[in-house]
Amino acid sequence: MPEIRGFIGTHDKDWEDERQWSHPDLEITVVLEGSGRFVYEQEERRVEAGHVALIPSLSAHSFHAMTPIRFGVVLVDGLPAHVRELFERLVVLGKPRLIALSRLDQDRYERLFREWLRSRSSTLKEPVRNDLAWIEILLLFLNEHSHPDQQSFTVSHTGDYIRRHLQEPIVIGSLAEMAGLSEEGFRKRFFKAYGMTPKQYQQMCRLEEAKWLLSSAAKDMQAIAEQIGFAQLHSFSLWFKKTEGCPPSEWRTRQRRDHH
Repeated sequence: MPEIRGFIGTHDKDWEDERQWSHPDLEITVVLEGSGRFVYEQEERRVEAGHVALIPSLSAHSFHAMTPIRFGVVLVDGLPAHVRELFERLVVLGKPRLIALSRLDQDRYERLFREWLRSRSSTLKEPVRNDLAWIEILLLFLNEHSHPDQQSFTVSHTGDYIRRHLQEPIVIGSLAEMAGLSEEGFRKRFFKAYGMTPKQYQQMCRLEEAKWLLSSAAKDMQAIAEQIGFAQLHSFSLWFKKTEGCPPSEWRTRQRRDHH
């Protein structure tokens, strides 16, 4: 029978583990806020919000706060082989490993984690099956969205920046400087992380935001156009029709007809 525990731990800046601990559980700890140090064997790494520590069973380790810090912790023993394999994909040679989530993905992971904790406080007909399903979802999410090195982590922040500033043009030089890379290095890193160019990523984000606003907000077309970076309604309409196959007004009408 699997044993699964999860909790959120909050500590002040002077907190630290008394010594290196080891336990039979697989551990997944995400730093939700603050920064600190993660120590295992003879290695020491700085951790901050968005870093995830994946700790195999019986691996001695410790955490040490540098600022007030908050962790989301999952401890699991007895996972079925197909779920355990998802964890093992994320670690290397059975040793603890740090990976990084972008700010957006950290927020998504935290929402999933909190929803799982809420589900555990409910009266469930099949609590073990429910727990296992959630752990599989969390591990699948980490496999899809984690970044194995600091440069990829930094590049992911430029993706967050693009999504938050859809009204602004793409300036490769500024994004590369933000990531601490040359323009050519940034282009290669970005494509490796997202499978598309920064401009293509911006267009994808604009389309997603336009559809969200068209389907869920009462804003007029001009306001929506301006919110995603088009000063002229005509330019927005032409772009949307070319991308989606119909004008935005027609798309909104279809959505309202199909969902009401």
